Amino acid sequence: MNVTITAPVRGKVLPGFGLTMGYSVLYLSLVVLLPLSALLFNSTGLSWAKFWDIATDPRVLASYRVSLSTAAMAALADAFLGLLLAWVLVRYEFPGKRIFDALIDLPFALPTAVAGVSLTALYSQNGWIGSLLEPLGLKIAFTPLGITLALMFIGIPFVVRTVQPVLEDLDRDMEEASATLGAGRWRTFRSIVIPELIPPLLTGFALAFARGIGEYGSVVFISGNMPMRTEIAPLLIMSKLEQFDYAGATAVALLLLLISFLMLLVINTLQRWARKTSR
Repeated sequence: MNVTITAPVRGKVLPGFGLTMGYSVLYLSLVVLLPLSALLFNSTGLSWAKFWDIATDPRVLASYRVSLSTAAMAALADAFLGLLLAWVLVRYEFPGKRIFDALIDLPFALPTAVAGVSLTALYSQNGWIGSLLEPLGLKIAFTPLGITLALMFIGIPFVVRTVQPVLEDLDRDMEEASATLGAGRWRTFRSIVIPELIPPLLTGFALAFARGIGEYGSVVFISGNMPMRTEIAPLLIMSKLEQFDYAGATAVALLLLLISFLMLLVINTLQRWARKTSR
């Protein structure tokens, strides 16, 4: 009997490269490229001098500073807290674990405006938590701290859901071998676990940071919307649109897009470097 062994066909799981590639390009064009092209098209009516005047306006610069600084602080806090939450969900068993796991995704399903109203009610001067902190001189609502807490709330699922699968697939034999050779828990965690978690942590940080830069609904209530102090860039864009200043809104949005793209490019470069060094 003659048996013919054929090599497995790679890259052809889905039938029809042309059809799948065409659908992918069409979807990418409709959802991503066309809206960005419209933004660039609207900006063509701006001269470089006018664009520079809008971009360097003190109120615009202050809104960028608030948006970028609070998004970065929230993403850093989410990276630490998200790692702890993912570790607990993967490595421990406790009553109500499934409910706790489902609550992680609540910011995805909850309307951002509802989150903003809820956080404002909690941390305002008359809120449950804010009224307790007010006598201590700690004010959260209508401050950058309140914005950071709101961004932490909407960004934490990105870190947890990025780190959790990596922890689940992590080979525990290496940890057991390290413990057998006399390494302590902290040294095992630092030498074995952390190198594997750096790429997903950077990915979760990037996702939370990108979401925080463009967040509007959960921040607009708790920020107080005070120009030069707690006004975020998306709110400034909305304010210019309400004033029919389409050129100004386009300039602010375009500059925010460029800043976000550069930040994500840097983070993606760090991700590739982390993957290479961890191998």
